[in-house]
Amino acid sequence: MPGSPPSSTPPARTARPAPTFPFSAVVGSEDLALALVLTTVSPEVGGVLVRGEKGTAKTTTVRALAAVLPEVAVVEGCRFGCDPAAPDPTCPDGPHDQDPATTRPARLVELPVGATEDRVIGSLDLRQALGSGEVVYSPGLLAAAHRGLLYVDEVNLLHDHLVDLLLDAAATGRSTVEREGVSIAHASRLVLVGTMNPEEGELRPQLLDRFGLTVEVAAPSEPALRAEVVRRRMAYDLDPESFAAAWSESETRLRHRLADAQARVAHVGLGDAELLLIAEVCAAFEVDGLRADLVTARAAVAHAAWHGRDRVTKADIRAAARLALPHRRRRNPFDAPGLDEELLDRLLGDDDPPIPDPPQDPPPSPGPDDSEGTGDAADPADAQAGDPPATPPGPGSADREDGPQGPADRQPEPPAAPEPSSTPDARDGDPTRGAVAVSVAAPGQAYRTRLFTARGVGTGTAGRRSRAVTSTGRTVGSTLPDGEHRPLHLSATVRAAAPHQATRGRTDGSRLRLVGTDLRHAVTEGRESNLVLLAVDASGSMAARKRMEAVKTAVLSLLLDAYQRRDKVGLVTFRGTEAVLALPPTSSVEVAARRLTDLPSGGRTPLAEGLLRAAETLRLERLRDPRRRPLLVVVTDGRATSGPDAVARSRQAAELLRATGVSALVVDCETGRMSLGLARDLAVRLGADHVRLGEVAAGSLVDAVRTERAALDPALRQTQGPRAA
Repeated sequence: MPGSPPSSTPPARTARPAPTFPFSAVVGSEDLALALVLTTVSPEVGGVLVRGEKGTAKTTTVRALAAVLPEVAVVEGCRFGCDPAAPDPTCPDGPHDQDPATTRPARLVELPVGATEDRVIGSLDLRQALGSGEVVYSPGLLAAAHRGLLYVDEVNLLHDHLVDLLLDAAATGRSTVEREGVSIAHASRLVLVGTMNPEEGELRPQLLDRFGLTVEVAAPSEPALRAEVVRRRMAYDLDPESFAAAWSESETRLRHRLADAQARVAHVGLGDAELLLIAEVCAAFEVDGLRADLVTARAAVAHAAWHGRDRVTKADIRAAARLALPHRRRRNPFDAPGLDEELLDRLLGDDDPPIPDPPQDPPPSPGPDDSEGTGDAADPADAQAGDPPATPPGPGSADREDGPQGPADRQPEPPAAPEPSSTPDARDGDPTRGAVAVSVAAPGQAYRTRLFTARGVGTGTAGRRSRAVTSTGRTVGSTLPDGEHRPLHLSATVRAAAPHQATRGRTDGSRLRLVGTDLRHAVTEGRESNLVLLAVDASGSMAARKRMEAVKTAVLSLLLDAYQRRDKVGLVTFRGTEAVLALPPTSSVEVAARRLTDLPSGGRTPLAEGLLRAAETLRLERLRDPRRRPLLVVVTDGRATSGPDAVARSRQAAELLRATGVSALVVDCETGRMSLGLARDLAVRLGADHVRLGEVAAGSLVDAVRTERAALDPALRQTQGPRAA
């Protein structure tokens, strides 16, 4: 007001978010940086899957890439980010013939693991539908990520049907919505990037193949390089603004180089000879299908454009194959990804003569053989904030032709089977027993098992094993809102509101009048994932007559089944005088398979200790994840021979487990004509289902019934004899 003294309170300032860590300053992730650049240059490559342990800068590198992407031109006001030069003719906000254009930075859209299908692809706007009666489509994350990056952290923990939606959109460039009376299709050309920690579980091979490129990252082992990583991170945390400013020139050059590569990629030539060479490489590595050939060709074209070349060379094919083929060579879920680079070099032969880089404006950044621009931490001068490298360490170092193998390129050697050995075993305090033979049996080929489920209906995480009330599945009823995220049950909502229309003043022809208390959520029943805890008897009686080999094969098959059904698994083994938690509950069945392969057998049978260790493991896991129901699988012949009163203690342990209400299964490993029925007695005391070891396979019961019928009917036996043979 006039005459009022000036206010002494300064105006409030809006805090600016700290700049992201510069892409050019990332150290020790050359393959990751190259893969991200290639799929940015050509989104048709199909995205990148980044596998690596925790603390390897996966998320930092992905977020840094968004800052160097060139700005995009969009139609002003279009919720789907249409390109003014070529707008989507089916855009729900179109047509855009007369709409003005503007520019905005490329977006990085992050998809949380707990997202729903509605949030991903969009859905009907309920506020508009219930309020004004209009059918209005509310875009999802796929629309927001159009012409940008869609980042999924821990993609291996995302529901499979959501991963299918993402990969289909990344592969086709479009998203189609057919639900709730809405039929909409819009462009969704995006760069899909997923990161995962293999210790938390793997992606199914079918989904793994849908990612164009994959990279295995690990922390650098060189002390100087590790120190440089820490130095740069601490400098960034101390003053993000100054650190980003010191690398701004390098980021600008990288941004220009990306824009030039994106403009050049459509004009890069891929000759028939190079295309035939790609086909020979993919055939030699025995990859399934033709997606590997297509992705390798597209990545090779993008690599040539990134290096300013107008035609694909053998160096481009080598770089593309190293990123496109390793994860496609897996034959089963327990095979580690990898690539034999010696075979790749033999297939490609000598490299083509070097082609001089064409002149560009701005000029291309220095290559890896120059004195600068590599981001190498060996020279302390390169780490100075005032003199940052000219190019990021990743893409720049991709020029190497025969560089050292990275973590993703090493073909892991299979563990050698240990020779049978003799180790002393206390034998329950009887030293006169002497040494006990301990052997390690190798499992055979895994097979498809029967479906074993937990009893009742649970409420756990959506999966593929036991019945449960989950967020997906068939609708079985409705409920009042209870804080849980559930889909709307439209018909139940209308039925709840119908009796109150007269009191709410609704007249003939007017719209339905709803209030908040009318809302009903759908109750859907599907399948849940469980905790499958395997308690395996590894005593001497199990090692007799190659029984342990059959046991390991059955357990490996159960692990494969748990992998396919998205379960967590744990492994308890017992032999001698003790039981050991060989593998705490985890989603990584690969680790469980390795522990199983190396499992020795021999000694007496501490059955009570094995059951008690399983009970304690289940108790602790119930505290960590109370909604995930366990399924205990005890693999044993039922003998209890370790310690005084071994049989009585094992019966008490079984009854203790039964009192907890855990669903259990006893796999009876007893063989021979004279059966003692000890495992069956254990199943009764546990309240568990009982199956013989030979009945674990999916077709075993059908084969048994067919054999019995053939034995009873001579005519049937004659007709089925040739089929069985």
